[in-house]
Amino acid sequence: MSQPELRYASTVILIRNGDDGVEVLLQERSGKSESFGGMFVFPGGKVDLHDADRQYEALYSGHSDREASSILSVPQYGLAYWMSGIRECFEEAGILLAYDERGDIVSFTDDATKARFSDYRDALNAGDISLLDICKREGLTLATDRMLYYSHWVTPLSQPRRFDTRFFVCPAPENQEPIIDNHEVVSQCWINPSEAIRRQREEGFRIFFPTIKNLEPLCQYSSVEELLAGVAAIKEFPRILPMRPNPDAEIPLIPGDEGYIHRETAKTHY
Repeated sequence: MSQPELRYASTVILIRNGDDGVEVLLQERSGKSESFGGMFVFPGGKVDLHDADRQYEALYSGHSDREASSILSVPQYGLAYWMSGIRECFEEAGILLAYDERGDIVSFTDDATKARFSDYRDALNAGDISLLDICKREGLTLATDRMLYYSHWVTPLSQPRRFDTRFFVCPAPENQEPIIDNHEVVSQCWINPSEAIRRQREEGFRIFFPTIKNLEPLCQYSSVEELLAGVAAIKEFPRILPMRPNPDAEIPLIPGDEGYIHRETAKTHY
């Protein structure tokens, strides 16, 4: 039996300082969603072909494609993962990781600006405009330098829809507030990582397994600044493919767990 083709994807863990320390943005997927319906996950989605458009290269504030590809250990188009993450954050959460012409992170505190970018977001979700068009109209530079590569996860073999996903950590813009789209996302919350895990264990808070495992290392940090320094120090990013040791196992195993066996034969392609 052939394995489903892997689809490339990006996920962005937006973080901010809260009253109880670091908070992350979790969004509840619609029950009608093709992927992760009813679960709380980080903003993210599939890498689209246009995310690799070479015209974006003049709008990146961080790595070159060669540098990004080296970080991800791919031969080319590494920046498409950063681009996808920025686009998905804007589509799903209304958060735009970009600098204005003055070099400041885009601010939505002005009502007219907020309304204009809300219209851009609707048009982007409808497929009537691209993020490249928005950047050109507004003179924006994409804030790829704020996104730190964090982890690499691959959907288990048993799933009909499989993703090869890169996770990034990024401080949320101070002058923007996330707004759900009421389509793919039906609710959201800012929450401390430890509290999210506690709710999952004790209250049935529905969190996807990779989300839990990516939250766990973040529990040790008390501030955004400390967390970013910790993530920046990560040097190795193993490819994590969860597997169940038997059909009845409730919790998947990941590399390093006793009994884990790597059975994947399919390979990604670029």
